[in-house]
Amino acid sequence: MTTASTPSPLPTTRTDADPLRLIDVDHLRFYVGNAKQAAFFYASTFGFTVDQVADLTTGSRDEANYLLTQGNIRLILTSGLSHDHEANEHVKRYGDGVRAIAFTVDDAEAAFNQAIKNGAEAAFEPQTHSDNDGAITQASIKVYGRVIHTFVSRTGKYSLDTVRNGGLISPSFRKVENFALNEYNKANPCGLMYVDHCVGNVELGKMDYWVKWYQEVLGFKLFKHFDDKDISTEYSALMSKVMDCGYGVIKFPINEPAEGKRKSQIQEYLDWHDDTPGVQHVAFRTDDELESVAQLHRRGVDFLYVPKDYYGDVWQRVDAMLREHGHEPVKEDHDRIKELGILVDADDEGYLLQLFTKPLQDRPTLFFEIICRRGSQSFGKGNFKALFESLELEQDRRGNL
Repeated sequence: MTTASTPSPLPTTRTDADPLRLIDVDHLRFYVGNAKQAAFFYASTFGFTVDQVADLTTGSRDEANYLLTQGNIRLILTSGLSHDHEANEHVKRYGDGVRAIAFTVDDAEAAFNQAIKNGAEAAFEPQTHSDNDGAITQASIKVYGRVIHTFVSRTGKYSLDTVRNGGLISPSFRKVENFALNEYNKANPCGLMYVDHCVGNVELGKMDYWVKWYQEVLGFKLFKHFDDKDISTEYSALMSKVMDCGYGVIKFPINEPAEGKRKSQIQEYLDWHDDTPGVQHVAFRTDDELESVAQLHRRGVDFLYVPKDYYGDVWQRVDAMLREHGHEPVKEDHDRIKELGILVDADDEGYLLQLFTKPLQDRPTLFFEIICRRGSQSFGKGNFKALFESLELEQDRRGNL
């Protein structure tokens, strides 16, 4: 499997002096009902290393935190240890889900102050945790629903380069030792490299509001726009706009439901998420889609079913697009792609391979995407109809269509 790497920055007119210059996705924080058990689940099914912990044994009296790593992906799973911890209220109302999308920046306090000046609402004021070896400063702003963006700056022993190489993410954490699954996962890697994008579901009529918010508060640009003609079937539809930070770090598709004969996946999400916007799915990038998906299948990951007739015309469509723009054809084994049920699409820049898991919990409110990009920077527009039909089959099974 290819080793992890960080994404190359996209061309941008924004300067290094910009306090909102995003260096990396520092981490994603999930609020979960039981962090210890959730850590075992993500290690077992998706191959994450249970790398560090901050809990009662390290002096954390109000919450338990487990840091999971794979490639340049860092997930922090948090559960409350007291009845009034906000993680417990989150899980009660929404189930397990993404609470914070954190960015590494040069100066967290300066980034926070600039975002507030640009119109953001504060979630948490800047706080610094330090010891003799270094410091980490964090500050957060509110986004849609209960989601927050956290700005993180690091020095000394807690610098980003050190963290990427296995160093402690914060002074409050300690390394996990003698966890058997870590050795197994090291010998049987899943090849997930970094966070490609995070998709937010918002209420009908609020997509453009949040597009404007990302533009004005964080300086993002509109990257793609899909309407109900692009993403629809006979029964349901959605609209989506994709926001790009301009540094090649991450993109944020923002979805809202559209009118249809039946309930769209976005409305189903909102119904089961206490009518509150939130993160619908997280896409993890791999450099070997076939091997990653095969490994995840072996570990018991449930993926959406792709009808076999999808492959009847996919190669003609994809190869025609690639030839038109002077690109090489899809190099991966076509029969193996079909066997694994992987979706394929192409645009003027190249092609991509992608596949979506079923919901990761009993509520249909969070799933993962596994994506491999061979030049294409889009989101599989040619797969929308097949994907929606697969989603509708699952919605019908759940009685939510």
